[in-house]
Amino acid sequence: MTGSAVKNIFLGIFLFALVTTACKVTYSFSGASISPEVKTVTVDFFPNRVQRGSTVNPALGQIFTEALKDKIISQTSLQMVESGGDVEFSGEITGYNVSPVAITGNETAGLNRFTITIHVKFTNNIDPEQDFDASFSRYEDYPSTQDFSAVEEDLIKKNVENLTEDIFNRAFVNW
Repeated sequence: MTGSAVKNIFLGIFLFALVTTACKVTYSFSGASISPEVKTVTVDFFPNRVQRGSTVNPALGQIFTEALKDKIISQTSLQMVESGGDVEFSGEITGYNVSPVAITGNETAGLNRFTITIHVKFTNNIDPEQDFDASFSRYEDYPSTQDFSAVEEDLIKKNVENLTEDIFNRAFVNW
């Protein structure tokens, strides 16, 4: 090899290394794209703020808050801090209801729909353009022949899993 060929190879390797280390976005197997400057996250407690007269599960705030924390911890390398994180989640539970969705021939519900709505404020203290303030809703249908109290725990689990996925994707997956 000539001297100029060796120089070109080293120049190519140097430029490749420069380009790949200068990127501002990191990727994970979860599909999350998080700036390397973001190192910490704060998740505030999500209280029940469902309108009076509605059925409310008193444990839902704790269930949802812990599920969101678990999702973030398991899918990112962010460190959970009590307050002042580089990114912060806050909000409240604004909806928790059951409604009929499939009316049968004799005007009774064949299916009921259980819906949970969460209002979320996401603050990115490193890149404020990523901030959002939005509501997320998820529902699960179940046969009206089943008593809600018998299926409530399973329905909550499914809705919370879907809600945390939606919120995580909105905050961290920028496709």
